[in-house]
Amino acid sequence: MRESERYSDKKYKGRNRRLLYEWRLLEERLEGRHDILCRVAKRNAEGLPTAYVISYHIRSICGVEQLEHFGEAGVANMPIFANSFLMRIDLPDGYPSIDAQAEFRFVTCDERGQSIPHPWHPNIRFFGDFAGRVCLNMNDSYTDLVWGVERIADYLRYNVYHAISEPPYPEDLKVASWVIRQGEPNEWIYFDQKQDIES
Repeated sequence: MRESERYSDKKYKGRNRRLLYEWRLLEERLEGRHDILCRVAKRNAEGLPTAYVISYHIRSICGVEQLEHFGEAGVANMPIFANSFLMRIDLPDGYPSIDAQAEFRFVTCDERGQSIPHPWHPNIRFFGDFAGRVCLNMNDSYTDLVWGVERIADYLRYNVYHAISEPPYPEDLKVASWVIRQGEPNEWIYFDQKQDIES
């Protein structure tokens, strides 16, 4: 029995009913998968999730070899790969509303403050204070969390990306420029996207 099934939807209204719905959908869609795992990271007073940690066991790009020479003419910045990534989803107090949308952000440091691999993708911030932030361009507040979780898996596989500097604009313009100038021409972003890591 899934943990969310222990909670009766008849007991909840409004936000709590939506929190339960999202939890059930995540458990249902990710059940039995090895490439995406989900755990509750924080709960409200009623025991319903307000934050999740998503573990992606998907081989993807986590940087480039010569980052110190990034953007210099004539420097071939081949990709570096990692096999797993951690992302946190936080649901603010006003969720779900257009002014309080779910925040999807990859974890960039461990508990000791040491850097850990996070994705190198034009729709995920790699550089700066907002490193790890994911741009999903969700249509509205009715979009399910599981849609975002699965779309981000497609980001990691480079099945989906937006690198052109036009609306809806990439989240990280530096990574986007690498995709256009080096990743696509050298076919580095066409790695074996279907090869997921089982653990």
